[in-house]
Amino acid sequence: MAKQNTPNQFAKWLLGWLSIWFATAFAAPPCVAQGFSPSESLRQMQLADGFRVNIIAAEPLVRQPVAIEFDDRGRLWVIQYLQYPNPAGLKRIQVDRYSRTKYDRIPAPPPHGPRGADRISILEDTNRDGQMDSSKDFIGGLNLASGIAFGHGGVFVLNVPYLLFYPDRNRDDIPDSDPEVLLTGFGMEDAHSVANSLTWGPDGWLYGCQGSTVTARIRGIEFQQGVWRYHPVKKQFELFCEGGGNSWGLDFDAVGNLFYSTNYGGYVLLHGVQGGYFVKSFSKHGNLHNPHAYGYFNHAPHDNFYGGHVTVGGIVYQGNTFPASFRGKYVAADLLGHGVYWHEIQPHGSTVKTAHGGELLASDDRWFAPTDVTTGPDGSVYVSDWHDARTAHPDPDADWDRSNGRIIRISYATQASSVSVDPPAIDIAQLPTKKLLSLHQHKNQWWVRKARNELANRSTRAGHLGMDLSAIQKTLFHQVSTAQDQVTALESLWTLEVTGGLNEALASQLLQSQHPAVRLWVIQLLGNRATLSDAFAHRLNECAEQEPVVEVRRQLASTAKRLPARHAAPLIYANMIRDVDGNDPYLNLLWWWAVEHHSIRGREEILNRFVRPSNWESRLGREELLPRLIRRYAAEGGDDGLSAVVRLLASAPDNEAREPLWQAILAGWHEQHSDDHAVAIAQTHDFSRIVIQAWKQRPADLHLTELAVALRHRAAIDVTIRDAFDDSIDLSRRVGLLKILAKVQPQQIVEPALALVSSSNPEPIRQAALKVVSQLESQAVTNQLIRLLLSRENQAFHSQVIDILVSRRSSASGLLAAVEDGKIPSKSIPLTQIRRVTLFNDRGLNSIVGKYWGKMKPVSRGEQLAEVRRLNNDLRAGTGNLANGKALFKKQCASCHKLFGEGSTIGPELTTANRADRNFLLISLVDPDDVIRKEYTSLVVETNDGRFLTGVRINHDPATITLADGKNEQQITVQTSEIKNIHESPISLMPKDLYRQFNPQQLRDLFRYLESETGQSVRSQP
Repeated sequence: MAKQNTPNQFAKWLLGWLSIWFATAFAAPPCVAQGFSPSESLRQMQLADGFRVNIIAAEPLVRQPVAIEFDDRGRLWVIQYLQYPNPAGLKRIQVDRYSRTKYDRIPAPPPHGPRGADRISILEDTNRDGQMDSSKDFIGGLNLASGIAFGHGGVFVLNVPYLLFYPDRNRDDIPDSDPEVLLTGFGMEDAHSVANSLTWGPDGWLYGCQGSTVTARIRGIEFQQGVWRYHPVKKQFELFCEGGGNSWGLDFDAVGNLFYSTNYGGYVLLHGVQGGYFVKSFSKHGNLHNPHAYGYFNHAPHDNFYGGHVTVGGIVYQGNTFPASFRGKYVAADLLGHGVYWHEIQPHGSTVKTAHGGELLASDDRWFAPTDVTTGPDGSVYVSDWHDARTAHPDPDADWDRSNGRIIRISYATQASSVSVDPPAIDIAQLPTKKLLSLHQHKNQWWVRKARNELANRSTRAGHLGMDLSAIQKTLFHQVSTAQDQVTALESLWTLEVTGGLNEALASQLLQSQHPAVRLWVIQLLGNRATLSDAFAHRLNECAEQEPVVEVRRQLASTAKRLPARHAAPLIYANMIRDVDGNDPYLNLLWWWAVEHHSIRGREEILNRFVRPSNWESRLGREELLPRLIRRYAAEGGDDGLSAVVRLLASAPDNEAREPLWQAILAGWHEQHSDDHAVAIAQTHDFSRIVIQAWKQRPADLHLTELAVALRHRAAIDVTIRDAFDDSIDLSRRVGLLKILAKVQPQQIVEPALALVSSSNPEPIRQAALKVVSQLESQAVTNQLIRLLLSRENQAFHSQVIDILVSRRSSASGLLAAVEDGKIPSKSIPLTQIRRVTLFNDRGLNSIVGKYWGKMKPVSRGEQLAEVRRLNNDLRAGTGNLANGKALFKKQCASCHKLFGEGSTIGPELTTANRADRNFLLISLVDPDDVIRKEYTSLVVETNDGRFLTGVRINHDPATITLADGKNEQQITVQTSEIKNIHESPISLMPKDLYRQFNPQQLRDLFRYLESETGQSVRSQP
């Protein structure tokens, strides 16, 4: 790639910029921009062969642009996110480790709430020289505005916590009135994760994303990451799919697949499907809101990952001026990688996978921070540049440079157009209906979407406008029915829907379309309706029995979740019996989510299908759906749930077929709070009789044994205790039995378990016995554990024993008494473990901790900054050794972090982290408990029996929580039914004094490795 040289354009730009500066110098606050000038920034950019770039707007015309969009007159609208990161007029109450902020109140909507600095501005190129020379505000005083969309006689604006509609019927760029509040409840805890990316779906719904560190509560629906949608005519709100990364960017491809961006390293997008559950930041928010999802979709698999891991503003390029090879490619900005990349989107079963294609634009300007991407009416790609060396806000009080901002245009060099930003004479709203319909064949999707949007607007006012809506709908249906090109047929179908012309009669005909995407969208559009006739539901059932295309079957599964149980159950059964999708990445879970949605309220409809013999002949039914369904009913518990379990077990053709279900039943049992009442119900139910009978037939089965013990069957408990302590029994079985005993805590095994820990048995047996002991609280246990600490023969258990002792107030008191008595040296107990004692808030214990380990207090901001400055001086004093740094990383960091393919994932992946920000790394070392401490996720779990357990959560199962310690050496699994309370720890598991182990040269070595590009070369520092 070659440097882009545009001296003539730059000269024109400079003249335009100077004229703007003179015109605005006395009307606006002075701007002193930092970083490269626009012209120099342009020279830092490299482009793919054949492309050119120019900066069409820069400061002071635009500052801090976060979202851009062209209106139906071809003018560029930009949100200037000047209020970021703190909303005006609110008092910050608390900031947590993820930069989530609690405020003192919810602000009133504009203009009644606090007036912020955000503005939505309209830019125009009035003299057609390729530079924006006119700017006016549509609205100012906004307070965290993050999304815009045009339609229905006004402008939709996201200004969290609200979705607003500003009417502008006369199109004079002045709102006709105060905004209408359409939705309220979007999260506002973190300004870089708020709801964003307002995008019109082809179906007439307004879609948007929400990021990872805010929580929305809208009309009874709570969610964090995900894609949501709002229908402006029906006034309906839905969570379209849950999960994702810190998503900022959403688009639809030519056949209506929804893709949204992510900040997960190694991936660029998620393929959002209706009703899907996706990976999310489990450590921040816990499990999915449906505890019985029993699985989730990951990001689209991605090959050849490249860049800085934050993908924003992604679009599917569907313009007409780039080379044909670019059509359908995913074009997205990389905020940390300082570039705009394109990626392949390839079929992958019923979904997609991606691969890095190349750099559309790369920049050596470390201030270049692209935040949004859009296609213009000229087919060019436009990118907003936040333009700041800082790309995150670990410190909510940090100073931001709000003087900068750029908008750039990437065009193809042979593009046949003038230098003007927009083509002449655009005004979609003034075009006749016939012209709007003809635009559906336009090769630039921008024109197609604007035409559809305008037809949707007119359809709501057809009577007032004197439109013959039925004639338009008839034309559209004819086009859908006869078009030989699938995309042309789809465009007409979508417009038929948004103009209100798609009904069941027409949809029934279109289910026979030659185009799979048309069939798919007919199913989705009709599935959005509140009700369907039995006749049309029957037609869907016929589709389920015959549909040959996997993507269409994918939509059938999503739609089955939305239909009434009596309509959904036949679809589920038809696909279960066909059993044609094998291990498709999406279908198994999508069908499960449809089953689960109806499993309780539509119990009989579901059970009637799953007790049929044909279910056992289906791999989908037998291996994917039935185990999850029986687990769901076991988790429900009570008479209804257990009766459903019994019916499903009875449907099995034989014991061998029934065998795999016991593990699922056990997992469901652990999901419910199995208190005395729940056990009493189960003991008097046929469920208990069947479990005990099965255990007697197969007493070696550990799942049946655990169920029998959980039901407190005396014989099962006695046999389990006998075999667990029998040296002649197989080692792996004894370990399994001890794990079962650790959950039921029978007091009669205290002494034998303690003896086993101190015995010469193999280490796995002793480890399992130690877990049994950890469940028991008594002075005898505490005394014996302290003796173990003093025993040289048991040094391997030293750390585990301390964990057990500090988990309870009584045993922690005994441990500290031993320290006071001089029996145990205080230095033998690591600070990371002893800090857990402070969780009890016991003044006496805290006094002893302070006496031997120092006062547990947070690092002050002054102390933190002073230490960071000192370490920075050490780093600048010499050059680090890459090989030595790699060795240090492996020894001190790799137990929790992965870098360049080596290490663990207890902490976040560092390869794609913002390692170029040295201050970020230093603060993380100096004070892991600071607000920015994203590298560790620590939870405090309080159990029903009074223990406090801490660690990094490493599983996402609704039945259990597994915690790992800070070095990833120990793990403990707790049943969710045993948990009394769970909350985030104010203490990071990363030791505060870790860096003090390094001398200055070692610190330089480590940082050379941390800051290197690939572990072999070093990123140059600005």
